[in-house]
Amino acid sequence: MPFEVLLPSLSAGMEDAVIARWLKAAGQEVAKGEVLAEVETDKATMELEAEVAGRIGALKVAGGGRANVNDVIAVLLLDGEDDSMLAGETPKQQPRKVAEPAPAPMIAPTPTPELAKPTPAGPRHSASPLARRIAAERGINLSRIAGSGPKGRIVRIDVERAAQAASTPIVVPQPAAVSAIPAGIGDYEAVPLSPMRRTIARRLVDAKTTVPHFYLNADCDVDALLALRAEINEGRDKGEQISVNDFVLKAVAVALRKVPEANAVWTDEAILRLRAVDIAVAVATDGGLITPVLRDADQKSLGTISSEVKALAIRAREGKLKPDEYQGGGFSVSNLGMYGVKSFTAIINPPQSCILAVGVAERRPVGRGDEIVLANVMSCTLSVDHRSVDGAVGAKWLAAFKAAIEHPLMLLV
Repeated sequence: MPFEVLLPSLSAGMEDAVIARWLKAAGQEVAKGEVLAEVETDKATMELEAEVAGRIGALKVAGGGRANVNDVIAVLLLDGEDDSMLAGETPKQQPRKVAEPAPAPMIAPTPTPELAKPTPAGPRHSASPLARRIAAERGINLSRIAGSGPKGRIVRIDVERAAQAASTPIVVPQPAAVSAIPAGIGDYEAVPLSPMRRTIARRLVDAKTTVPHFYLNADCDVDALLALRAEINEGRDKGEQISVNDFVLKAVAVALRKVPEANAVWTDEAILRLRAVDIAVAVATDGGLITPVLRDADQKSLGTISSEVKALAIRAREGKLKPDEYQGGGFSVSNLGMYGVKSFTAIINPPQSCILAVGVAERRPVGRGDEIVLANVMSCTLSVDHRSVDGAVGAKWLAAFKAAIEHPLMLLV
């Protein structure tokens, strides 16, 4: 039988992807393990290999098209099979569960008076003869009616109101339809949502609406850091120079080692205190923001951190990160200083508990002893999940980070 090529789940949480391009056309032979297509997931563009050898019988999803995980995206004809089998038989890869028809939706019963049931020994209710006759004719249970007559006696009008309520359906108001395109916006260009952009949108909405953020701010004097950086970079090639962000990542790692309570992941069952210091670094790409992970950052030198982050950023922008390069991490860093941003607050990347937002280093007046002098100051804001990290812990971590940034020689030992 022909072999179905299903879209696999190429990363944790993947729901769909775009077939960026097919590397094989219909009718071409393909060997087992040969690359069939490039698939754009929410994190990277990855290669899809053939599980069996055969000939491309049909491409079910065109290049640039979207498919859900486990959708059939192509059909391979195996040895001895021809195109006639595509029309006559349903190709299959392995037995699948047949989706059972969805059960009919249960509709909550309308809270109305119950129909009368014959109860030979039932209790008598205080009601007028006319009310009893109308109730019997219309099937109304008198025990469900509150009388409005003297001493709670049920009268004709009570029964008629109950009968009217029983025959009137309750209409549930539907939310007003929201137009996908706002009125009056003029000319526009519609940019299709990529898998990465869809995932970013979903995760940010979840984070901002479900995570109780609080924020801590610190201004760091980075004169000593900039002087040390200039000395380290003297004589180095431009591509090998240490950046301010490299110092920031090393200082974050040092602070996490000193205050491990901030290196935490929230789950509904427990707070996970991570032993490894793995830092997710925000990288802007054409498709959106992605956070490759710098592993064991506390055990690496500034030079190693610099080279690894540069390589991760290049692969991220090319869409070539492997799943183990962007999954995990216990703490995130987002640096917009290179864009001249003075300060900002970042949204936590669940299930992590903290993200540090770093602004530009700029000349500001600061107090040194009894004098006011100009110094290079960098504003940093720590966003914290209050479920897993308390305010005192966040403040302690930020103080440790500030100390490391303002005394950069400690980052070299």
